[in-house]
Amino acid sequence: MQFSDSVGGTGGVQQVRAMCRVDATQWPTVRIVNSFNNWLDTVTGYAVGADRRFQWDDSNHSKLPIGTTNLNADQSDYSFLTDEQGNSILNLSRIDLLDENGNYRKLIPFDEANVDIALDEIYKDTGTPEYYDKIADNIIRLYPTPAVSVTAGLKFYFQRTGSYFTDTDTTKEPGVSPLLHRGFVIASAYDCALTLGLQNLQPLSVELQKEEAKMKQYFAIRNTDEVAVMMPTVINSI
Repeated sequence: MQFSDSVGGTGGVQQVRAMCRVDATQWPTVRIVNSFNNWLDTVTGYAVGADRRFQWDDSNHSKLPIGTTNLNADQSDYSFLTDEQGNSILNLSRIDLLDENGNYRKLIPFDEANVDIALDEIYKDTGTPEYYDKIADNIIRLYPTPAVSVTAGLKFYFQRTGSYFTDTDTTKEPGVSPLLHRGFVIASAYDCALTLGLQNLQPLSVELQKEEAKMKQYFAIRNTDEVAVMMPTVINSI
């Protein structure tokens, strides 16, 4: 489903207005944009949180969710807030370090809560980083602090916000499965009915709940190419 199709009338904009029986004055395109983008955030939230093994990304993004940044001598803290296209990074999934042989190797994450000694006592000397700690949203601290600077010395993998719509879009489609496109229309129609006090608010509320349930089911079963394996857990008795 493309965002707008003024000729065929099958675009999201046209479907929303037809469903609510309103025109462009009553429910302007910018309102539909806001609703679509809010629903995209909802879908993104479910997709990111549904399964850590599945690195979901909006298909409208032109580049993969992988970036690099320079490693700087004597700098231990690095922030990863946006990708190179300005999309907000929601979380980091992996950090790799470029070593002296020109090969990337994975850094090991740890949390300060699991360290029994004072953090200032860990790796007092500079060296080649082996670990990183997330000290805030998308801000990491390397241990030990880098001893040398390396161009593109850190490669980071991440999940980010979706590719948002603008009121000038026409052929752009939601960057999710076509099975979930109807949810964008229902979400905007619901917002329209709520804002304008339309009589179809309750039926649209029911439809919105159905779309949310469909979305949850979709993300719950998408990894059909993976086989679930039960792993034993060893419990030490004292």
